[in-house]
Amino acid sequence: MNKKRKIKQNLQAYSFLLPNLILFIVCTLYPVVWALKYVFYQYGGYGTGEPRFVGFENLARVFRDSVYWKSVANTFVYGFGKIVFIIPLAFFLAFLLNKQTKGNSVAQSIIFLPTIMSSAVMGLVFYLLFNAYNGEVNKMLMSVHIINRPINWLGKDHAMQTLIITAIWGGVGNYMVYFIAGIQQVSQDAIESARIDGAGRLKTIWYIIIPMLGPILKIILMLAITSAFHDITNVMVLTEGGPTNSTMVMSLYGYRYFFPVSAAESTVPQYGYGAAVSVVSAVITGIVTILYLKASKKLDDIY
Repeated sequence: MNKKRKIKQNLQAYSFLLPNLILFIVCTLYPVVWALKYVFYQYGGYGTGEPRFVGFENLARVFRDSVYWKSVANTFVYGFGKIVFIIPLAFFLAFLLNKQTKGNSVAQSIIFLPTIMSSAVMGLVFYLLFNAYNGEVNKMLMSVHIINRPINWLGKDHAMQTLIITAIWGGVGNYMVYFIAGIQQVSQDAIESARIDGAGRLKTIWYIIIPMLGPILKIILMLAITSAFHDITNVMVLTEGGPTNSTMVMSLYGYRYFFPVSAAESTVPQYGYGAAVSVVSAVITGIVTILYLKASKKLDDIY
């Protein structure tokens, strides 16, 4: 009887897991296997003939592709610029707004609102704001005489900074909520003890609050790193990787070989080379993740 009951319980558990397992196989495992297969083939999609086996030619092409490696460098610049500004800003906002008051709740909602906005809509909004000819940013700066003529914010010299600003505006609310949750779990007794011992506000933050936020800080950093490496919509809407590939990132570069987006590119998809680019990009992302996980263990020792 106990054996039948155990089997019944196991079947119930597996029935709950089955939908997720099916989705994992169809939406994650199968695409990965498909991409790994076509790394070794030259294939332009349906109507272009059968896939042709080319061995390691696609991978060799990736390592010779200067534009791809420029996209890798741009990805690191974009990710570093985003993380350096968004994490301190999110913590600052969380520290200011963590108390449960009506005004703080309204402010939290306003700051968090961009995180639930469509990335495409957000990119379009910032495109209109930073437009070189009639953008509101140039109008405002010229009205207060900070600049004398419009700045091409989406040109080669400023496009990356504009992308970073967009990413900060769209993501700071999400990280702020995580920080607020962490701050509210900090022991008030420890804070009061520090104040009794004569510690000022800055010392209390640095020596008490931040160390106690170690676990949540590791999660926030991981989310910031992974989102920076996979952000594609903002770049696609604002700059399409241009001008002259100055804002091309890894994810967009691989995407364009699956779905060509301009007449300057080949009108025929290159699934084999796109798969090779995606695999190399995944390896780079994995290496960064491993290095971060090793570094995060040191945070455990410090905090």
